[in-house]
Amino acid sequence: MPNTFGCMKKQIPTLKSAFLFVVILFSTKSFAEQKDSAQLKITGYVDAYYAYYTDSVAVGGYQQFPTVSPKSNHFGINALCVNFCYDGEKVRAMAGLHYGDIARSSWGTSTFPWVMEAHAGVKLCKTLWVDAGLFRTHVGAEGLLPKENLASSIAIPTYYEPYYEAGVRLNYNPTEKLAINVLVLNGYNIFEDNNTDKSIGALVTYALGENRNIGYSNYFGNDAPMGATSKKRMYHNIFFNYQMNKLKMQVGVDYAMQEKSDIKTATQSASMISGLATLKYECCKNCSVYGRGEYFNDKDGFLSGTYTDKNANTVGLNLWGATLGFEYKPTDFSYIRLEGRELMTNKNVPIFRTNGKSTNARTEAMLHVGVSF
Repeated sequence: MPNTFGCMKKQIPTLKSAFLFVVILFSTKSFAEQKDSAQLKITGYVDAYYAYYTDSVAVGGYQQFPTVSPKSNHFGINALCVNFCYDGEKVRAMAGLHYGDIARSSWGTSTFPWVMEAHAGVKLCKTLWVDAGLFRTHVGAEGLLPKENLASSIAIPTYYEPYYEAGVRLNYNPTEKLAINVLVLNGYNIFEDNNTDKSIGALVTYALGENRNIGYSNYFGNDAPMGATSKKRMYHNIFFNYQMNKLKMQVGVDYAMQEKSDIKTATQSASMISGLATLKYECCKNCSVYGRGEYFNDKDGFLSGTYTDKNANTVGLNLWGATLGFEYKPTDFSYIRLEGRELMTNKNVPIFRTNGKSTNARTEAMLHVGVSF
């Protein structure tokens, strides 16, 4: 009689090996499919500058309204950025690190001074994602980096918009043209909360065509420090972008209100209105000229702070500006820009100083060289 038990003992390892081979085969295939459907992109950006301002500031100090090219008579780096973007079928993540004068002047006192953004997301259904972490602002017509805008400098209205925020974002894209974002945030231009309240915001963009889009964003929240009187802020922004052949246009309007912030009557609400309009025209191959007008009126100073005018009155900031520039693009991912700007305030509020004298105007000039890779 044959020893069937012995045969079975020989077959068991064979069956185990076959089973393990099938498991490994399918696991490898599944992992490969997942990797094939996901993408990890690493990108970079460098912007170097030289700037000159007629406004007198201590050596090595930042100019008033410091963000892009904030130091006068100075060669520097605005931004050295490295971005890591993981895009999968069901998960995604984004981490952006930055260094330079923009990071130091605008993120310097934040909890994460070298982190521009860092967030992770999960797909809830076909057109709905939820992301959480540190974000760049959802408010405004202009971006922060020179490469994102038609001009290199940012307008004063953009300066007083939030740059960054922390919270949770729902991203819904019902159609290819319409995108809706709803956010719950720690606060206005902060990563780490300064009170127990949470703020909310929204961003809606709609593509009017291949080269046109319109959008609306808002913010609602109380940003008063813990223990201070609650002052709820409402901020609204509308923007429009347009491109046709050699012409590009960017327009933005902001309106904000904050309760209990009126200078004369502390129980009343204060308001702010601002706007910008930029035009860029490609005058010849790889060369463009551009211009921008800007206006900012925060009469009660709840965003800009207050000043004492020549009549000893306490007032907010009322300012307008004009920018002219020339751009040469050696490639699609690089530029050289020469730009000048004039900022002017009310004559009774000379907030600038030139040659030791107070003045209500400032002239700026800056040269930028930028490369994305």
